Amino acid sequence: MVAELSTYFKTDLYALVDAADHESSRPDFAIAIHPGHLSLTENSIALNPNIKSHVTAETPPTFLLQNEDDHVDRVEDALSYYMGLKAASVPVELHAYAQGGHAFGLRPSKLPVSGWLQLVEQWLGTIGILPR
Repeated sequence: MVAELSTYFKTDLYALVDAADHESSRPDFAIAIHPGHLSLTENSIALNPNIKSHVTAETPPTFLLQNEDDHVDRVEDALSYYMGLKAASVPVELHAYAQGGHAFGLRPSKLPVSGWLQLVEQWLGTIGILPR
């Protein structure tokens, strides 16, 4: 969903109603935690052509996080999106962990992925959203 919102912000998805509908819906940044369904096949890290055609230099800076043992979304999906963002010269940061599963949230654990929120805060500082 984050990848879609970050790449289809120029597309009208409903009938325009008032002046607010003419405002940009482009996010200032994106944080995609275990992004899914972005690679074409199980053996490919090619970006889904529907998303790829919409990844441009206007796509917002993106933070990606993926666990290799995620049973829902594959690490290839995060790699695929990362490669598409890099090809479009979009600022992107990728963190991939061996363990952590899917939907790990904010709960603390002994796994390195538990520190992901601090990484996001640091990244938001590097792109100028939060003070450093």
